[in-house]
Amino acid sequence: MGLKKRNKTSAEFSMSSLTDIIFLLLIFFMLTSTLVKIDPFELPESDSKTVAPTSIVVAVTKDGQHKIAGEVIPVRSLTRVLSNEIMKSEEQERENYTVTIVAEVDTPFEHVVNLMKIASRLKVNAIIATQPVET
Repeated sequence: MGLKKRNKTSAEFSMSSLTDIIFLLLIFFMLTSTLVKIDPFELPESDSKTVAPTSIVVAVTKDGQHKIAGEVIPVRSLTRVLSNEIMKSEEQERENYTVTIVAEVDTPFEHVVNLMKIASRLKVNAIIATQPVET
């Protein structure tokens, strides 16, 4: 007598356990990402002897003062002053206009980043001048 088994294998996949795992991973990554803190760091010293072209030099002191040509510029008017300086230059120079950022030792990096963002908004190049390594 030929009896057939009625045991069929199911080809379905249960998604409920997979969504639980994804949800737990999402919570894990959200919690660990808030714990990451970027520590301030010192700017490196340069061993290069090349000199980049500069259109304007902005000096940043440890206490957050910005100076252009020796004159202290308030942070809130820095964008306006740089924009005026760019407009004073000739049309050909505007394409290659470069803001050189000279930061003192122990200057908080947020001040340098702020200047770089201003230069980016004004669509000009920004470079950071570092102290050369003494050999």
